[in-house]
Amino acid sequence: MGTSRMFRIFIVLGSAFMILLIIIYWDDVGASHLYLHTPVSPGPKIPHPPPQQRPQTSRTPSFLSDIDAFVNQFLEPGTGEPTDPVPVDTSNQSEKAEERYIPRREWKIHLTPVAAELRERQEQRRRLLQEMCANDSMVFSGKNRSFDDIPNKELDHLIVDDRHGIIYCYVPKVACSNWKRIMIVLSESLQQDGVPQRDPLAIPRDLVHNSSMHFTFNKFWKRYGKFARHLMKVKLKKYTKFLFVRDPFVRLISAYRNKFELRNEDFYRRFAQVMLRRYANQPTPPTSVDEAFAVGIHPSFSHFIQYLLDPQTEKEMPFNEHWRQVYRLCHPCQIQYDFVGHLETAEEDAEHLLRQLRVDNVVEFPTSHRNLTASSWEADWFSTVPVKARRELYKLYEPDFRLFGYDKPDSILNE
Repeated sequence: MGTSRMFRIFIVLGSAFMILLIIIYWDDVGASHLYLHTPVSPGPKIPHPPPQQRPQTSRTPSFLSDIDAFVNQFLEPGTGEPTDPVPVDTSNQSEKAEERYIPRREWKIHLTPVAAELRERQEQRRRLLQEMCANDSMVFSGKNRSFDDIPNKELDHLIVDDRHGIIYCYVPKVACSNWKRIMIVLSESLQQDGVPQRDPLAIPRDLVHNSSMHFTFNKFWKRYGKFARHLMKVKLKKYTKFLFVRDPFVRLISAYRNKFELRNEDFYRRFAQVMLRRYANQPTPPTSVDEAFAVGIHPSFSHFIQYLLDPQTEKEMPFNEHWRQVYRLCHPCQIQYDFVGHLETAEEDAEHLLRQLRVDNVVEFPTSHRNLTASSWEADWFSTVPVKARRELYKLYEPDFRLFGYDKPDSILNE
């Protein structure tokens, strides 16, 4: 009889102990949700939201649920305006101000909506990309491949900021220096004495284009190995993805002006000497850019176009990023971009984008006062290029014209 009673006591105590373990485990396991939503690659930690004043209840709310809610809304694709409730402070009459800041959170809440024309502009640009990618009449290399089929090296222009959930595909000669500065500020990858650099224009140019300052998709393989593609897809689904483009022909003029009308030793040796030997009757061009400039020798814009159209060029190496087509740099038919900016509307688009990313209180897009290449210059620059070559060049860059909504330059092609 005593043995049976002891057995029942052990059963009751054991059950109570298991229930206690389940309760403790259930409280702890809630943290597992956090790992489902936080960025998977290392980077600066996302700041935790401050504890908020709540009415006392029979059970103290877990701070883990606050973190989970914050990270969830932080990582949602940023195609719309913030919808987070603004905390009410009845003791502060400044609530009627147009904009409020959430303490210790980096993103800003606006009480006024983005202008309807700006929202419609973005909708039209995104819709055009989808339509062109689905249009069977437009054919170009790599259009119908899957994301998994894109070689790692071709993903090197996708810069990732895990801190804010942003992916930026940079296109050289489309304000990419300033957008790279923005990405450095947001990622806090440049610090001095533990203090992050907050002024984009204070970042030296040599650091702006230093690959060590940016975490790109191409670097995923070194860090994550066989899991890299899966992690890329997770980020592409969750993060806000953007790029900036410009008129393809104007971009070529800008690339030529910057790389061949200025003293650039690297581009002179890698490209200018080749052009001079092939198209300018210079079998032995000067050995350095300083020598070439001293005697007034450099490839003309027409030589540059010949180089782009020459089949031998890409047999030797892929196009340099400064004149490579945007569809080859950013893969718009494999990546669904949330925001498409145009250099022609750069200031409006930059303000709209930073607001959409909810970081416009953290950083501002630098205003450029440089001598930018203008579309109105196209006729003068192409006057030395034969009409046949102009038409061939258009075919080479036609996907960029059509994907991003730039008109066919009939006045240049039909002279």
